This record gives sequence, C-alpha cells and structure tokens, in this order.
Amino acid sequence: MSDGMFRTVSGFRSGYDPDEVDEFFEHARTMYEQGPAGALSAKDVRGAGFEMVRGGYVTSAVDAALDRLEGAFVARARADHVAQHGQQSWMAQLGEQARTLYGRLGRPDGDRFAPPQGRHAGYEPADVDALCHRLIAYFDRGEPLTSGEVRAVTFRRRKGHDAYAEGPVDAFLARAVEVLLGVE
Repeated sequence: MSDGMFRTVSGFRSGYDPDEVDEFFEHARTMYEQGPAGALSAKDVRGAGFEMVRGGYVTSAVDAALDRLEGAFVARARADHVAQHGQQSWMAQLGEQARTLYGRLGRPDGDRFAPPQGRHAGYEPADVDALCHRLIAYFDRGEPLTSGEVRAVTFRRRKGHDAYAEGPVDAFLARAVEVLLGVE
C-alpha cells in the first residue's frame, strides 16, 4: 500500500498508481544512494510509466518529481564522467549528442518529421518547427533555453499527412532534453 509520497486526486478522478510510483521512487533512491553507477540512468527515469487508477497520485506532481530525479541522475553521470575523464571529455560527449540533433534541425519547416501512419493524429508542424527554431538559436547563437522549457512545451493536435508523427518528435525532444540537462 502507498505511504503517501504525493497528493492524491480527489473523488473519482484517476491518477498514477501510488504503489507503482512509490516502488519506483524507492528503487531510484536506493540506486542513486547505494547502487552502482549506471544501474539506473536518466533515460530509465525518463521512460518510467505508471498505470492510471482511481484515486491515484496527481500526475503533474509525480511528473515534476520525475523531472527533478532525471536531472539528479544526469548531474551524477556528469560528475562521474568528469572525475574520470575531465570536463573537456564531457563537453565533447555533449557536443556529439547535440550533433545528432542537427540532421532534423537542418531540414525545412514542415519536413522535419514524417507524418503519422494511417489516420492517427499527430502534432501541428508549425508548433514543433517553432521549438526547433529555439533549439537552433540555442545551439548556434547561445540564446537561452532550458530543459524545463522543452519539457513544458505542448503542441496542438493535427490529423493527416500534414502532421508530424508523435513518436519521432517525442524521441527527438527527449534527446534534446538530455543535452540541455548535461550543460545545466
């Protein structure tokens, strides 16, 4: 049973399964404090998912905690890497990760991502392209952008071949967040 790590939703609303969330956070705490480095990574935290249940935890509170936890694991990975290989090596690694983003960033507006399959909904390309322009400005001109801003962005829904498929966009933005966290 849950020990109440987060607020629960009221009434008959649904939220994240408290037992699953509590178990994940307890495991993450153990791995962070005692586990071998790399036993749980920022990517593992980012990929965490929980069932929705009536009376569960407020999703926004859990999601915010997951964002902080991911940041902590990135900071730990950075500290470990810098201790073993130096700051220049860390920055070179981040530079390589950032370069993997440039293939899509260099594409023209409306053509950065494939459309969704069949009749599935996707994201409004203009919204995604606007965020891509902010990433370009960050990488090329040093304009401010944080991982939190990228995480918080929402895109309008769009159907048809004029939309961007959600999966590739989400994966691309997860890599962008990873790079941004690495320098924050």
